[in-house]
Amino acid sequence: MPNSLNISNPLTFDSVEMFISQMPTVVIDALAKQAIEKCHDYLLQKINIPNSVYYGINTGFGSLCNTKISPSDLIKLQENLLMSHACGMGEIVPDEVVRLMLLFKIKSLSLGYSGVKLDTVQRLADFINLSLLPQVYKQGSLGASGDLAPLAHLCLPLIGKGILGKSASLEILHKHNLSPIILGPKEGLSLINGTQFMTAYGMHCLMLAKRLSQWANKIAVLSLEAFDCRMEPFKPQIHKVRNQEGQISCAKTISQLLADSIWMNGNKDSVQDPYSFRCIPQVHGATQDVIAQVERIFINEINAVTDNPNIFVDDDLILSGGNFHGQVLALHADFLAMAMAELGNISERRIYKLISGERGLPVFLTPNPGLNSGFMIPQYTAASIVSLNKQLCTPASVDSIVSSNGQEDHVSMGANAMLKLIRVVENVRKVLAIELFTACQALEFRNLEKCSTTTQELVKLVRTKIPFIKEDTEMSPHMFMAEAILDEKFT
Repeated sequence: MPNSLNISNPLTFDSVEMFISQMPTVVIDALAKQAIEKCHDYLLQKINIPNSVYYGINTGFGSLCNTKISPSDLIKLQENLLMSHACGMGEIVPDEVVRLMLLFKIKSLSLGYSGVKLDTVQRLADFINLSLLPQVYKQGSLGASGDLAPLAHLCLPLIGKGILGKSASLEILHKHNLSPIILGPKEGLSLINGTQFMTAYGMHCLMLAKRLSQWANKIAVLSLEAFDCRMEPFKPQIHKVRNQEGQISCAKTISQLLADSIWMNGNKDSVQDPYSFRCIPQVHGATQDVIAQVERIFINEINAVTDNPNIFVDDDLILSGGNFHGQVLALHADFLAMAMAELGNISERRIYKLISGERGLPVFLTPNPGLNSGFMIPQYTAASIVSLNKQLCTPASVDSIVSSNGQEDHVSMGANAMLKLIRVVENVRKVLAIELFTACQALEFRNLEKCSTTTQELVKLVRTKIPFIKEDTEMSPHMFMAEAILDEKFT
């Protein structure tokens, strides 16, 4: 089927990017259907055995795990679970993240360890395919019993509750000739247990982080040429003897981008450059290493079963465990936030040096300083954003608050880690945009024809949208335009 995503295929970084950019139809293919139905049929057989007790299937939840529920109340139990756990507050989750939540929840349920029926999984796919996105709120998850509150809001429209798009879900379902789903045993628990809020935000951040990491290298090239830096720090011999993969890769990228620069490969008056220029491979490369590690963890998670209990048909087992606990995601979200913040930190230092009046550049990069403040205040803005990122990098993963009468006595705070991470990554985009704006201004005082092809092409692109600043003017519109350039896919 053209422009489709078969849910039984492993999700990769590229397939998730394709899902966001191309919006393919999500197909519950034959292999996934078989796995779902096999597990569901097994579960129905098990709960019909007299005196059988399974957590969350015919018992209460959390600290009520020892309270057995009568067979006549099992449907009500699951519906109550969705409604009682829909306790989200705060801002509405962006559509892109909600789409990822749906995709990752469908993937997890389709692996055949959750016991849900096929109609339930198909309805979640219908929401994606019909562009009917539930309204989910950012706040409410502890990241331990899964993302309970966000996932409850995500799945309420299955039973005709909550908000679908901008309207009451029951109204939207009727408009599309869809009836509410009647939840069976364990279905409510399978729907709200899981790490899909954390992984959706995590992958959203990771996609942006990878793009910004590439842009950071390219923008650094502009700053290197603008500040009349030396090429020696990027020679492969230096990086080979340290043998750090990201560092080696970054140095190679910078060298390739500057290979045809007459300016960079000419004679220099300076013997050494400041760390923010000389140590670009060591800093940018370290961030690249973290991104690679985080990608491995996140990709594993979006292909995993993270609800509870888990049903193992071939082993004739229903096991209650803790796969919903988001500690691994929380730790890596904090790690990625720190790594991305460092791209902003070193970028701001390069901005500072470019406006400092050194190496033949005019102070504040204005032809008439004094009368004009030039680029004095964009650096202030970058410094303010960098400082905020330092505050946001206080780790969420070291915190825990006891909940559910002590039954859930250690939580990951992974959802909060992700909400901080997205703010950090978006802030880094702003700082890099200011460096792009500033470096292009500085390069106007150099012989651009002697600069690398990369630099010339990027300055040309920027100049189609942002002018050279001869006299003081409102700077924010130009800074926003530079940020918009970074929203484009790196090429």
